[in-house]
Amino acid sequence: MSEPSVDPALFRQAIARWATGVAIVTTREGDADFGLTVNSLTSIALEPPLLLVSLSTVADTTAVLARVGAFGVSLLAPEQRAVSERFARATPPGPKFEGLAVHRGLTGAALLDGALATFDCRVEAVHAHSDHRLFVGRVVAAQLGRDAAPLLFYRSRYVPGDLLQGLDESAPGRR
Repeated sequence: MSEPSVDPALFRQAIARWATGVAIVTTREGDADFGLTVNSLTSIALEPPLLLVSLSTVADTTAVLARVGAFGVSLLAPEQRAVSERFARATPPGPKFEGLAVHRGLTGAALLDGALATFDCRVEAVHAHSDHRLFVGRVVAAQLGRDAAPLLFYRSRYVPGDLLQGLDESAPGRR
C-alpha cells in the first residue's frame, strides 16, 4: 500500500510557518567565488562540530561545492537583507560578490564581513534527496561577528528587523 501524497502547494504553505534564519553559503573554485542564500541550515553535532546545508541541484554553487569539498557560511543580520536577495537570484557568480567586503576562510571560501557569525567547513558527507543535496560539513573554523539579532524568514517573507529589537540583549543565559 502506497503512502498518501501531500499536495506540494499545501506543504509549501505549511513549512512557511516555520521561521528560519538566513545565511549565505559560499565556495571557491580556482579564482572564482560561488554562493547562494539558504535557510535550510542546521547544526547537527557539537563534537565534532558539524553543520548540514541543503542545496538545490540546479543551483550553480551545488556542483562546485561538491567538487571542491569545502564551503563557508555567513549568518546575516536584518540590515543585510539586500545581500540575501542578491545571492537568492539566479545570476552569474561574479556579480554576486561585486562590492562586498569579504575575508577568506581556511578553505578559501569567501566569508562576509559584518556577518553575525561565520563558519568554514570541509565536506564530510553528501546525501542526494529528490531535487536537493544535503552537505554535512565539519566546521574547521568559526568566528563570532557582530552581536545583533538575525535576519529571519517567515511565511515566505523577511521579518522586519525592528520586530527583533532588544532580543539580543535580553536573551536568557546570555554570556
